[in-house]
This record gives sequence, C-alpha cells and structure tokens, in this order.
Amino acid sequence: MTRRPRSVALPLALLYTALIIYASLFPFSGWRDQGIVPWAYLRAPWPRYWTGFDLATNLVGYLPLGLLLALLFERRWGRWRAVALASLAAALLSFSMESLQSWLPQRVASNVDLGLNAAGGLIGALAAALPARLGLVERLRRLQQRWFVRDAQGSLVLLALWPVGLLFPPPIAFGMGQVYERLEEGLARLLQGTPFLEWLPLREIEFEPLLPSAEIACVALGAIVPCVLGYTVIEPGRRRVLFAALALGAGVAVSALSTALTYGPAHAWAWVTASVRWGLPLAALAVLAAARLPRRACVALLVLVLLGQLLLLNVAPQNPYYASALQTWEQGRFIHFFGLAQWVGWLWPFAALVHLVARLRPAPVMPRIRP
Repeated sequence: MTRRPRSVALPLALLYTALIIYASLFPFSGWRDQGIVPWAYLRAPWPRYWTGFDLATNLVGYLPLGLLLALLFERRWGRWRAVALASLAAALLSFSMESLQSWLPQRVASNVDLGLNAAGGLIGALAAALPARLGLVERLRRLQQRWFVRDAQGSLVLLALWPVGLLFPPPIAFGMGQVYERLEEGLARLLQGTPFLEWLPLREIEFEPLLPSAEIACVALGAIVPCVLGYTVIEPGRRRVLFAALALGAGVAVSALSTALTYGPAHAWAWVTASVRWGLPLAALAVLAAARLPRRACVALLVLVLLGQLLLLNVAPQNPYYASALQTWEQGRFIHFFGLAQWVGWLWPFAALVHLVARLRPAPVMPRIRP
C-alpha cells in the first residue's frame, strides 16, 4: 500500500503565522501601558486616515493563512468544518495581534484591520474549499506523488519560500543570505557600553566590491539553487528540465516585481545588469548538465553551491543602492512586506543548508532478525 505523502500545509501555515506575528509587532520596541484594556479599539470609530493600499494589504495578508489552515484541517475535520475552524483561527490571531499593538507606540490597533484580516482568512478558507469540491486538491496530491519522491515535504516548503525571499531586494540578483555586515553591526550595537565589545572580532579593513567575474558567479549560483533543490526530490528525466525552466522563470518574474515595488514599475527590469545577462545563461547550462545526476549527488552539489554563494556574498560590502532600497522597505507602506520577506531572504540559504546536511546523513541500518 502506497503511503500518502505528507502535506506541506502544516509547516507553511506555521511559518506564515510566524511571519504575520513579526510583521504585526515590528519593531518590537517601546512597549508601554496606555491604561486601557487592549481590546478598547473594538469600539473605535472609522479611522480618519486610511488608504486603499492599507485596506488591500490587510485583506490579502490573511488570505494565504486561511487557505493553508483550511487545507490542513480538511484532512481530519472535513471540508466545511475546516473552513469554519480556519476562519476562526485567522480571526483570533488577528484579534491577538491588534490587541498587542495597543502597547506599541509605532503601531495603531484598529477594528477595521481586524475585520479585513478576518475577512481575508474567510476568503482564503473558502478558496481552499472550492478546489476541494471540484476535486482539484486530490489531483494536486496525485501530481505531487507523480512528480516528487516520498518525504519531499521539507524541500517543497523551501521551494515555496524561495520566491518570498526574493521579494526582499537582494544585494545581487538571486543573492539571498548576505548577513555578515548586518550581524556585525547588530552585535556592536548590542554590546555598546559593555566590556564585551572588546571581545568582538571586528574587521580592521573594509570589504572590497566583487569583481565582475565574481558577481557573475554569484548570480549563476543563486539561480542554480532552486533548480537543483528541485532535482533532489525529482527523479532524473525530462521533468527536471521542465521544473528548472519554471523555477528560473519564477525567479525572473519575482525579481522584476521586487524591483518594481522598490523603484516603480518603470524600473522593473533595472536589475538585469551585465552580471545577470551572463549569469543566468550560465546557470541554465549548469542545471541542464546536472539533470541526469542521482538525487544524492544533487544534494551534495547543492551544499557546495550554497556555500560558494554565501562565501562570495558575505565578503562583499553592501551596495549603496541596495542600502537606499532597504530604507524604502523599512519605512512607509512597505513595512508589512519588509517584515514578511526580510528574514526569509536572510535565513533561507542557511535553512536550506541545515536541511541538506540532514539529508546527507546515512540512513540508519535496521538490524536483521534471524528466523
């Protein structure tokens, strides 16, 4: 009997919940007691200042959560109970976040936000029920069984999060994981005024910009990553080539969207520099050559690719244009996107490395039982 593949809804729902909590309570500082109950905002009138963008983001932001929770609950509770439970869970999460915002000076608790969040969760849950009613969910499960090996859950979750990390403007195209300078600065601020600051191994020289060849290599390695990650859970053959084409196409589309959100739609393709024009074809050739490799060899190859890209990125200084882009995302209307995407962009390569190293461990040998 074929074992039913594990659903990716649970890890994705947990991750999305964590990202909502981060986006709702960012920047986690300045907590104060206003002397009122935290749910006093429920009786507040319609806000005087609001924008269509705020309304849309509060509605759409909870839609994926309702969708994922409904898919998760449907296996045990049935379709319509799953819709009710998912909608209720999304509404309770939003109520908790808005109530906690009452203690944050930079956030404003809002009954309008609560209503939009709850509506988004309900719409997402209903959106999950419709495909299930039409039989699309079962077809997707069969498609997962046909395309991917058993126990591909971890890799599929990482692949689903990869485009989210690209939404946060990377310093180099497909270059997620540049954390060294920010980690160094953060530790220095944390230890300021303490004797432990002298123990911090601060650099005495500034990083030099990457050479053009190194930047091309960085772009190529970053584009190779999702393709070979897919190879680790897809058997060798034509499906790998099709998957790689879809992954590269998704990366190009999300990079254009990220640039358009940061600099405006007229500059959506400004990220396509000379390094990208050379790096992407090199990545395409590399993933085509690797399409016949055994899955375990793909795991080892991907570990080397990730380590190489992280090494290149973290010995390079931050791009000044990249730093200005971060200020755009950290302030104003992109604060929600900033909270959802920045940590994914920084930590995704390291999470992938942990996942891959765990897969490289030899399988436990079962003792033979003598008759």
